[in-house]
Amino acid sequence: MQHKFASTAHANDATEPLARREDSAAVTSQTLIDELEDAITKQNLSKRAAVLRRVTDLFVQSGTGFSEEQIAMFDDVMSRLVVAIDTSARVQFGHLLARHANAPSKTSRILALDDEIAVAGPILKHSRCLDEATLVEGALTKSQEHMLAISERESISEAVTDVLLERGNSEVVVNAAGNAGAKFSEFGCSKLVARSAEDRAIALRVWLRPDIPRHHLLRLFASATEAVQRQLEVADRQKVQLYRYIAAQAKSQIQTQIREGSADYATAKPHVEALYRSGELTDKCVMSFASEDKFDELTIALSLLGDLPVGHIERAFVHDHADHLLVIAKAIGLSWETVRTILAMRASKDSEVGRNIGKDHTSFMKLRQSTAMSALQFYRLRARAEAQLETLG
Repeated sequence: MQHKFASTAHANDATEPLARREDSAAVTSQTLIDELEDAITKQNLSKRAAVLRRVTDLFVQSGTGFSEEQIAMFDDVMSRLVVAIDTSARVQFGHLLARHANAPSKTSRILALDDEIAVAGPILKHSRCLDEATLVEGALTKSQEHMLAISERESISEAVTDVLLERGNSEVVVNAAGNAGAKFSEFGCSKLVARSAEDRAIALRVWLRPDIPRHHLLRLFASATEAVQRQLEVADRQKVQLYRYIAAQAKSQIQTQIREGSADYATAKPHVEALYRSGELTDKCVMSFASEDKFDELTIALSLLGDLPVGHIERAFVHDHADHLLVIAKAIGLSWETVRTILAMRASKDSEVGRNIGKDHTSFMKLRQSTAMSALQFYRLRARAEAQLETLG
């Protein structure tokens, strides 16, 4: 099919300065498509690169004035040429198109999935013409350098960050976690917390993000504190108890700071307290909080029903094992259906929590309520003693 790019006065004006730099006879006797066919047939790399540069110059200078049909024609020409030129020419071409608002989509995709990072990097980092599917494919199949470029984009969707966190090295994950324009799914948040346990740089960036749900931040802090405790034990075993107490105090203080700074918690607290005072804080209500993933409402409800501090409930919720939570639930008379919903809420794709629900069911059914109530009374006494020590300290 013959595409006459010089068919309008606008196109002629745009290409006139470029024509003077080329063989004027060739320009007047052939269309760009004719030259393209000739260059590809003769397998002349320099000729192909020259034609592509002329097509690109024309597009960059006048691309904003082209219709969708004209852009599609450019895309057809460029995509045929870009796979038939050498790496250095592709690098130059990629730099020209990376920041162009109307860059052809098919050509941009080819460049973004190029194995050479010098070609793909600028497109992956800057192009707004790449769709989510292309970015996911690049993150799934290309190098760590490709993923690093993606992690530096102005905005990154949840589907893309899921792959970056799964496949990316520390540098990629640190970049993504520190990118204010990146969004993270529930799985992504769990993955960030899991990777933070072994990487302080990731942990710091996750901690500072305002969009990470609070229960993930609590899990992150609990995990990091346990790692610090193990290091202190190795350094001085005689001071283990003292360090554990200091760590527990710090954990409680930080939990309180996070909670008091949460707008969601400030909204949830008076609502749940009103339900409690009116006798409407029932098993069904607690199940509703868990099924709707309302962390603040759920922990406040369990705190009121169990007569325990909210921080105590939060620590039970984020702990790797559910035993403590099962005891509280049994003591306050929650049904297994509600408990199962709570356990499902705290489960994540990269942990053992979800796979242990069957075992937790057996434990919950065997546990007598009278035994659970005795344990709950012990929890209350210990919580009050800790509060008094904190006051004295």
